[in-house]
Amino acid sequence: MEMRMFGRTGIRLSVLGFGCGAVGGLMVRGDPPDQERTIARAIDAGVNYFDTAVQYGNGESEKNLGRILQILKPANAVVGTKVRLPSASFGRIADAVAKWLDQSLTRLRRDRVDIFHLHNAITQAGGGEALSVQQVLVEVAPAFERLRQQGKIRFLGLTAVGETKALHQVIDAGAFDSAQVVYNMLNPSAASELPPNYPAQDYGRLFDHTKKAGVGVIGIRVLAGGALSGSTERHAIASPPPEPIGSAMNYEADVERARRLMPLVKEEFAASLTEAATRFAISHAAIGTILVGIATPQQFDEALAAVQKGPLPAAALELHAKLVQNFSGESR
Repeated sequence: MEMRMFGRTGIRLSVLGFGCGAVGGLMVRGDPPDQERTIARAIDAGVNYFDTAVQYGNGESEKNLGRILQILKPANAVVGTKVRLPSASFGRIADAVAKWLDQSLTRLRRDRVDIFHLHNAITQAGGGEALSVQQVLVEVAPAFERLRQQGKIRFLGLTAVGETKALHQVIDAGAFDSAQVVYNMLNPSAASELPPNYPAQDYGRLFDHTKKAGVGVIGIRVLAGGALSGSTERHAIASPPPEPIGSAMNYEADVERARRLMPLVKEEFAASLTEAATRFAISHAAIGTILVGIATPQQFDEALAAVQKGPLPAAALELHAKLVQNFSGESR
């Protein structure tokens, strides 16, 4: 397993992380023996980053991950979880953050979590369930820092969703060590400039900002919630098609565009769209680790096999760039 330095943290993460989310569903709705067998397989393969959140199954993912890691006791597991503050708590952010973390630690059966990510969207002015740049930097970051001083977290993180300018400002401030960034074959704008009138959110070369600030990057939505399989079929324990993040406004449009990337398979750069998408995500040097949603042990093995083939070759990346040019001008 390739290991990559994670920003300025000094830790090295496996390029393939273990996503415990609700989209794939294994760690929320899967059979306990399958959950334990798959995590054991991941550890044996060299995976050392495990990512969860209280929102995944209303705490079930955290409970299941905590149970299994207590059984297996891997020596070097790096565990990340998240807090999504409800707007009703915005008047007492520090207290709410501390409360949510303590509950997560209980479910995870741990005294400390390695990376604690803010899970709210971030916008310039805030509003609704989104937090403003000022709230994040003046209230959330100091609250996280106090928890670090208490020994309850090692590194401060955020999920980079919301308004692009706001995300740039927060990352540029240098208060956070980790950012979960949307990066996939349908929306590569965290790495490169989009073609004109491209039907996706433009993240404005966000990787330039994470690199300058020394922020480690966790690649999320690398399969666009499953759309980059090119199929609308979903496993029985997977979530319904998720709302797209950063790409089309509906899942069906993402699937349709994904199918238009099939020349990558026909030209034998990859055996499947899923493999191509997985290898595309690890092709950029800014990526520390990626998360792939899984429903079954077999899906983990497929993700592992893809990563073991390494990044896509330059010719494949050039073909991808040409293919996505054709999306310009289409409605999002």
